[in-house]
Amino acid sequence: MVGLERGTVELEPYRAEWKDRYSEEVDRLQNIAGDRFSDFEHIGSTAIEGIPAKPIIDVMAVVDDLDDAEALIPVLEEHGYEYRPGDIDGRLFFAKGPRTNRTIYLSIAEHGSSFYDEKIAFREYLREHSDVAERYASLKKRLAERYPENREKYTASKADFIRDILDRAMNK
Repeated sequence: MVGLERGTVELEPYRAEWKDRYSEEVDRLQNIAGDRFSDFEHIGSTAIEGIPAKPIIDVMAVVDDLDDAEALIPVLEEHGYEYRPGDIDGRLFFAKGPRTNRTIYLSIAEHGSSFYDEKIAFREYLREHSDVAERYASLKKRLAERYPENREKYTASKADFIRDILDRAMNK
């Protein structure tokens, strides 16, 4: 299953089908935007085998210039992506699916930007360090039980752990 109501937290055990859903979404994006994206990355917990995750596929579309990518906003909106401006510097962010069943998060970022580098470093560190991935999974489960209706608190409560991992991953 893929999809979750906005603002809620519900984790599912890792599913191999998430890779397929990611690939399907990349195909859609390539059909929509052609060569305006130079690359794609599967990010977030659905990209890490063995990690429970909110069943929303996180896709990062890579561009050469984020300012130029703003021209894609109306094109993506015509294809069911809701533009959500201003949440994090260095990316354009979209959600797909109705608010009661979000299925895709799309981040558009420049290769080599802080957003890009951190997302890739975090993903790769967890893929390479199963013990750390297990600790992260355990933290996520505890927080999901504590904050099932408050995604903001769930996310904020993971921040120190994530920052610690990023410090290690970015300085290795």
